[in-house]
Amino acid sequence: MSTATLERLPAAAEPVEAPTVRSISLEFSSASEVHAGLEEAVAELIKVAARDAACGILVTRIHPGRYTVALDESVPFGETYESFAA
Repeated sequence: MSTATLERLPAAAEPVEAPTVRSISLEFSSASEVHAGLEEAVAELIKVAARDAACGILVTRIHPGRYTVALDESVPFGETYESFAA
């Protein structure tokens, strides 16, 4: 997975919406599903991150086949980092 970049979009006044997803847990049964599944989850959170331009995305491998994709304030806006759980 490569680092994704976004341009900062100006904040727009929007009506209050339902709480947005800040984290997605994924579990894959085969290695061939991992890349597409992670790309889809990252794309979904990019939409959320672009709303307030306050954080980036952290993809964490919990164990083989299990991942978490989350908005993370320690990751700069417009970037996606990867980590491995201990």
